[in-house]
Parts: sequence; structure tokens; C-alpha cells
Amino acid sequence: MELFISILLIILGFLLLIKGADILIDGSSALASKWNISQLVIGLTIVSFGTSAPELIVNLFAAFEGSTSVSFGNIVGSNIANIFLILGVAAIIKPLSTQKNTVWKEIPFTLLAGLVLLVLCNDSYFSPVSNVLSQSDGIILLLLFLLFIVYVFSISKAETVINFEVKQFSNLKISLFILGGLAGLMLGGKLVVDNAINIAAFFSVSERIIGLTLVALGTSLPELFTTVIAVKKGEMDIGVGNVVGSNIFNVFFILGATSIISPIPIFSAMNFDLLVMTTASLFLFFSMFTGKKRVIDRWEGIVFLLLYLLYNTWLFSN
Repeated sequence: MELFISILLIILGFLLLIKGADILIDGSSALASKWNISQLVIGLTIVSFGTSAPELIVNLFAAFEGSTSVSFGNIVGSNIANIFLILGVAAIIKPLSTQKNTVWKEIPFTLLAGLVLLVLCNDSYFSPVSNVLSQSDGIILLLLFLLFIVYVFSISKAETVINFEVKQFSNLKISLFILGGLAGLMLGGKLVVDNAINIAAFFSVSERIIGLTLVALGTSLPELFTTVIAVKKGEMDIGVGNVVGSNIFNVFFILGATSIISPIPIFSAMNFDLLVMTTASLFLFFSMFTGKKRVIDRWEGIVFLLLYLLYNTWLFSN
């Protein structure tokens, strides 16, 4: 009976995620149009932070409960899913064109996040201590997040404003759409994650695997639905900016805050996951130069999906 209820709640979570993503995109686009803010800036801030809310909530709960393997796996697994799964699916639906700034600044920021995290998680290579993402490491990550925020605001006036027609709403309706969309994403993501964990626990799956797969996939559902809906509506910069911004937000802010609350011990197996996450950012960067310039083509989307399936197959086989 409990298993049946969990399945029903997961379905409800999916419905909330779909509707939440839809009205969040409408509200964000209207906000961008009214304030003459570019799609890219909205995608990198409001949308990406909003869709990362489930990761933040799950990690905070996990940190306070001492489930550090879940919190670490959640972020690393989500970032891998964001690039290989979400951008893969989106590119198959419609090739993703990106701006020059995204190629040379935002995407390298995601690569920087992976490299910094690799260094911080391997203290034993630099000093005779055990590998742990400590409170001081968390402060470093948060400082880098502040640097990213400064960058986003610095480009907010330089970016070209949106150049397509969007629905025009009153300020009140825009606020309701954005808040309602974020609430739907948060509640839907939490329903999916909590009940997915219940189902996984029923089959005695380890915390690391739960974090990297079910929890990561569950908390990435807002990014998936938001990005796919944005791409279908032709709002490419919101779709790509959402994923890139979410990955940066996940590492610098969420892992930074999590490690300050509860330092995260790093085991050897986690380094492989970190390498996969960093490699995903490299693949995203190089995809900008293969095929059409600054475009993720459909064939590249297929490659991304195959790599995601290969990684998950490796996880369960090991």
C-alpha cells in the first residue's frame, strides 16, 4: 500500500513540475520584456536559481541529517544530468543555438566549478589530511558564487534584449506566475524525490547511488521541464542559461552552503563522479565548435544521451 501511495505522489510531483515550469517561463519572459533584461540573464538567475531549489532543499535536509553522501551525489549527479540528459533531450527536440558570451564565459564557469571542486575534494594530494569538503572549502565556493553574481549583473545591461513576442502581464500577475511556478517546482521536486527515495530504500540501494541517480534525476526534473518548454517556445537563451546557471549555482552555492553546515567526507569513488561531471562541461564546451558554430546539434544531443546512459549503466554495474 505504501509503495502504491509513493507512486501516486510521484505522478502528482510530475504534474506540478510540468505546470510550474510552464508558468515560470511565461512569468520570466514577461519580466525580461518589461524590464528590458535579456533572456540569458533571466535564465542564469531567476530561472536557474528557481529550478535549483529542489537541490537546495534536499541538500539542506541531508546536511542537517548527516546524509552527506546523498547531498554530494545529488549535486554531482544533477550537474551530469543537466548537461548529458537535459541538454541532450532539448537538442534532439530542436538544435540549441547559444550566444558568444555563453560559449566563452558562462560555460567555462561551469568547467571552473568542476576543477575547483576536484582540487578542494582532494586535500590529501596537497597536505597529509583526509579528503573532505570542509567548512573553509565551503566559504571558498560561496566567494566564487558571489563572483559569478557580480559577473551576471555586469552583463545585464550589456546583453541584447529579447527580440521575440511574449505575453504581457501586469506586475502582480508576473509575480504570481514566478512565485507560483517556483512553488510548483519546489513542491513537485520534493514529492518526486522523497517518494523515489522511499521506493529505492525498499530495494536496499546505497546512499551514494540514490544521490547520483534517483535523487539527482528527481531534483533535475525542474531543469528538464523548464528547459524543454523554453526550447519548444523558441526561448533558447532561457533554456541553455537555465542549465548553465543551475550547474554553477549547484556547486558554488548549494555545495558551499552544505559543506559549511556539515563537512562532506570524500571517498575515492566520488572522484570518478567528479571527473565525469567536469568532462560533461568539457563536452558541452567542445560541442560549440563541432558542426554548426555555437549550436548543439541533434546528433550531439544523441551523443549526450548515450553518455548519460553509459554512466548510469556503469554506476549500477559497479
